[in-house]
Amino acid sequence: MLVMGIESSAHTFGVGIVEDGKILSNVKDMYQIKDKGMIPNKVSLHHLKCADKVIVDALEAAGVRAGQLDGIGYTMGPGLGPCLQVGMLSAKAMAHTLGIGVTPVNHALGHVEIARAYAGLEDPLVLYVSGGNSQILKVSQDRFRHYAVLGETFDMGIGNMLDTFAREIKLLPAWGSSVEKAAAGGKYIELPYTVKGMDFSFSGLLTRLVELSGKEKKEDLCYSLQETAFSMLCEATERALLLTRSRELCVCGGVAQNTRLRNMLAQVAAEHGAKFGFGPNEFNADNGGMIAFVAERMLKAGKRVDIKECVVKQRYRIDEAEVF
Repeated sequence: MLVMGIESSAHTFGVGIVEDGKILSNVKDMYQIKDKGMIPNKVSLHHLKCADKVIVDALEAAGVRAGQLDGIGYTMGPGLGPCLQVGMLSAKAMAHTLGIGVTPVNHALGHVEIARAYAGLEDPLVLYVSGGNSQILKVSQDRFRHYAVLGETFDMGIGNMLDTFAREIKLLPAWGSSVEKAAAGGKYIELPYTVKGMDFSFSGLLTRLVELSGKEKKEDLCYSLQETAFSMLCEATERALLLTRSRELCVCGGVAQNTRLRNMLAQVAAEHGAKFGFGPNEFNADNGGMIAFVAERMLKAGKRVDIKECVVKQRYRIDEAEVF
């Protein structure tokens, strides 16, 4: 089955094409985040302007024609409403024109499933760390097959926290990856640490970091941010690993690109005899390939919707999405 996936939940408009589980192409265009972060209407205009080109480039990279597609998937949510709308309308237009099936995909599920597949994991405990959310997940068969949320952030996703602080101290680009680079050679400063069972909170940590901005060295603040926030995630994840008796651990999402976090989680897994894995950075960052990957499974299972029923859902939780 040849399926296209369209991702447009935030700063990235991405298009991927998959055939029988193999990613044939994965093309994207990113809105450049500056000092003011993401303004949804401006980001959606970026997506509108680049959508046609990204779709054409993805088809060319895959070596296929639009008329060969058997189906198309799009990110239904979670995400920024105006941005999600662009992806949804693009998918509807193509599905109508080509007469092919269309299915809505949960953005977080895309991250989890593509990472799990590349890491060769069967039934892992998952730490999902992105801009919009941070959650500890495990497949459950209760009522239907889905990822149950065992723990999550009380306030903001760790990626959002990292990006916000990067803007505060004027790192360019203002992303978490810039924080990781700035942390090299830093020294630890004591910061708020908030873990409650398998849940965690980052707002107090961010507030204190902002208070210290300009008073302490940037590299010390960035180093301390990472060590504190990642330790919180590792503590909660380790607790979940023990309680679920999981033998596999997977990390995915944008922040899974961070080498320090991966190393800390690998140590947690090793201490408990669990296999640890993650996907390539190409698929940890937002991308259309992961949407196509999940959409193909859904379409093969007969999960498709009428074009008139295609909608977006800004707060589409992963525990509402069926896993096929």
